[in-house]
Amino acid sequence: ESTRLVLVQRLTNNLSSNSIFTQKYGALNKEDAEENAKKIEDIAFNVANEQYDREPDGDGGAAVQLYAKECSKLLLEVLKRGPEEKEKELASQNNASAETFFDISKGQRAFIKAEEAENLLRPLKEPGNSYTKICFSNRSFGLEAARVAEPILVSLKNQLKEVDLSDFIAGRPETEVLEVMNIFSAALEGSVLKSLNLSNNALGEKGVRAFGSLLKSQSCLEELYLMNDGISEEAAKAVCELIPSTEKLKVLHFHNNMTGDEGALAISDVVKRSPLLEDFRCSSTRVGSGGGVALAKALESCTNLKKLDLRDNMFGVEAGVALSKALSKHLDLVEVYLSYLNLEDEGTVAIANALKESAPSLEVLEMAGNDITAAAAPTIAACIAAKQHLTKLNLAENELKDEGTIQISKALEEGHTLLKEVDMSTNFIRRAGARHLAQVVVQKPGFRLLNINGNIISDDGVDEVKEVFKKYPDVLGSFDENDPEGDDDDGEKSGEGEANEDELEFKMKNLEVGQEE
Repeated sequence: ESTRLVLVQRLTNNLSSNSIFTQKYGALNKEDAEENAKKIEDIAFNVANEQYDREPDGDGGAAVQLYAKECSKLLLEVLKRGPEEKEKELASQNNASAETFFDISKGQRAFIKAEEAENLLRPLKEPGNSYTKICFSNRSFGLEAARVAEPILVSLKNQLKEVDLSDFIAGRPETEVLEVMNIFSAALEGSVLKSLNLSNNALGEKGVRAFGSLLKSQSCLEELYLMNDGISEEAAKAVCELIPSTEKLKVLHFHNNMTGDEGALAISDVVKRSPLLEDFRCSSTRVGSGGGVALAKALESCTNLKKLDLRDNMFGVEAGVALSKALSKHLDLVEVYLSYLNLEDEGTVAIANALKESAPSLEVLEMAGNDITAAAAPTIAACIAAKQHLTKLNLAENELKDEGTIQISKALEEGHTLLKEVDMSTNFIRRAGARHLAQVVVQKPGFRLLNINGNIISDDGVDEVKEVFKKYPDVLGSFDENDPEGDDDDGEKSGEGEANEDELEFKMKNLEVGQEE
């Protein structure tokens, strides 16, 4: 706030004091200059704030640059116009740049009382406001606060497009929570939303049904977020029942629920009815083989899919093979997250073969923690070799050892100029595999991180890898969990295995990617 005030003072001086521009276009008196300066700064701040909201993972640098640029542009425009037009033009621009996003989630997580709700939500009551997106997250609404919000939401529902009610009833008794949900649901019923976020509310089946009137009234939803909502089998069935149309749905996030196999069957029905789906997340949902197969079959109809995240479930080999059939139809895939699914070699090979022939623009591939051995490495390597847009590869917590690591390293040798991150930690890798991988990735322009921690690399091997990265030490991850004296899963100690490293490297040197011994 202090920075904004300083900028207003500078703008005031620039509009009223002697300069090349005021000599050419004329200066404003002090009072008019201050008034115009405040309007200029406010417009620029809103424009920059919208830019920042569009880039939540950025550092804010682009928004700050835009803020300064807009101030400079508007300052010059004010000076160029005649005295009578200045105020009229700024007022017009202010309306055109009117704020569209109302957000009360900043600051400390807290309960909201009626009086505070009145103050917080006052901007939403202003006639002619342009708010199309609201975020009530991180504040806990009780009954009194909900009743304050109710008429405001009713008055806005014809203009709202995006509603974020994530984490908005924390710490309240169940009876009060359900009543609050009913109030919000009824107030927003009939709105034509593109995005609805109900995450982090421990909904369960009762909570889902409390939002029934709102969910039933939605026919144009493009994004639906139900993460960390305690959605069990019954709650998943309620979701399937209460959302009548998902024909326009592009984003469906179901992360961290207790859906299970039966719940996955219900979610599969939603997926089947979503032909435009581009981003599907069903990670950490306790889905086993049966549910995994059902989801895989449902995904076959989602040929527009760009991002798929199924991490941390209990799919197993059968579901992995079923998923491979779906992936063979997904030409637009950019990000694939399949870690911790118990795929083993058979499921992994099936998926790698499918991805090799599809997803030409794949950027992210994660298959950590799937009990993958060196036997699957040739197929994985052949897949990776075909993915020249790859920026991130994560095969951590498997059993690829030196043999598998060298084959995958060879797949990365040609091209792959966009590669930024490789994680091969905890793979029983010794000196040869670590050295070969390091020598390959260090040559990639813009490479950011190699993680080979948690392996069994000798002290000499660690020194060799560090020498490879001596010009870029920040790119090499930590070795604090490396065990130079460790055994691989065959009981062979690191030092014993290194006696055969030269032979292994020679053996692998002329092996073509995709060639099996």
